[in-house]
Amino acid sequence: MRKCLLCEQVFTPDIFFAEIFSLKKYRERKICLHCLKQFRRLTDKKCAICSKMLDKGIICTDCVRWKKIYQGDVLRNHALYRYDATFHDLMVSYKRRGDYAMREILQELCYEYLNKNKYDYYVPVPTSPEHQMRRQFDTISAIYGDILPLTPVLIKKEGSHAQGEKSKEERLKTPQGFLIDKNINIGENIQTGKVLILDDIYTTGRTLYHARDCLKEAFPGMQIESFSICR
Repeated sequence: MRKCLLCEQVFTPDIFFAEIFSLKKYRERKICLHCLKQFRRLTDKKCAICSKMLDKGIICTDCVRWKKIYQGDVLRNHALYRYDATFHDLMVSYKRRGDYAMREILQELCYEYLNKNKYDYYVPVPTSPEHQMRRQFDTISAIYGDILPLTPVLIKKEGSHAQGEKSKEERLKTPQGFLIDKNINIGENIQTGKVLILDDIYTTGRTLYHARDCLKEAFPGMQIESFSICR
């Protein structure tokens, strides 16, 4: 029996035979089935590049813009859930109120997918020094650090305001805010390695493209994709 981290109701987690006999470590569920169903999964009707839900077409208007800006060198982003009121409320608790326990819900939403899709390196988008000092933890590394081997090679420049505090146009005009951490020991094969940049929410894509650009400048041979829990 467990208490759901969202509704605080006591529930019995479902356990499947495949999990019991699997060689992989079993991860106990932290939210009840009722709360889990409140998060809406993305369907097949989504942008082929960034995973945004579409009513029609194959590529969203955001990615049409990125194709023009980068002459076709777009960033493939994988996402699982829609950013709606349920997800918004979760992120308010996690980021604005600094409720560290909420990271376990975010982990539960993406754990299975990330363990089925393997990359050589997992690079988290870093939190700004100002926000990390206020919350006392890095919101992205806190989500993924328990479930993936992270290579935190990116540094966020001081004075870089959070994207959530900006309008869409302000986000798109945001200057490059990342640097490479020279103190991180990286294997030589990162130059040709398959890399997944990790974030929580894909809004305009500006943050993830800046992260991709910074990595490509330092390691031109990288094969880079990105992941966000929601889009």
